[in-house]
Amino acid sequence: MSHGKQFTLYSHVFGTNGWKVAFVLNELGLTYETIYLDFNNKEQKAPGHVKYNPNGRIPTLIDHGNNDLVVWESNAIIIYLVEKYDTSRKISAASENERITQLQWLFFQASGQGPYFGQAGWFKLFHHEKLPSALERYQKEIIRVLGVLESVLTKQEWLVSGKYTIADLSFVVWNNMAVKLFVADFNGFNFEKDFPAVYKWHNAILSREAVAKALAVREALLASD
Repeated sequence: MSHGKQFTLYSHVFGTNGWKVAFVLNELGLTYETIYLDFNNKEQKAPGHVKYNPNGRIPTLIDHGNNDLVVWESNAIIIYLVEKYDTSRKISAASENERITQLQWLFFQASGQGPYFGQAGWFKLFHHEKLPSALERYQKEIIRVLGVLESVLTKQEWLVSGKYTIADLSFVVWNNMAVKLFVADFNGFNFEKDFPAVYKWHNAILSREAVAKALAVREALLASD
């Protein structure tokens, strides 16, 4: 079976984690086709996807240039992409110590940001009944995570030794959704005023061509739904 693009990416239009993979593919100039799964019809749980990703979630990446290797879990995917294809270390740490710092932030994003921000989104937008105490718990966690980032970014421009890497990219979509939808009305939240270093860093990432290109696709797809 021949493929016009090197990669196939299974993703979701509204969801967050597939877009970080698109950012990295764009940054590295790699060609890919995205299949956007319809969660309303449980396509992510269907046999055609679960045969690649037993977790039945997105994203899932197939590398047709590497014997159709399948990788799932977004941070595992972006680590794979930079380890194999970012030979010039354009968006990844170079030294051993910096790679550990990069990995540290990716673990923090996967364990400290993604799940809690996701729960905030669930209780804010989708849960069948309003549970203010549950929502408040996760909104407070958003503020806490932003505070962790602020404490570091007040001292340096990027998360890994002042160099833009996949560590920075891993946070941007969840942060974007959180500040617009999940905590916009929480205790007088003001992103620019409350977390000025994170605000500056966040907008610097959004302004990158690879990121802006992917988010423009996302906005167009959301508008067409």
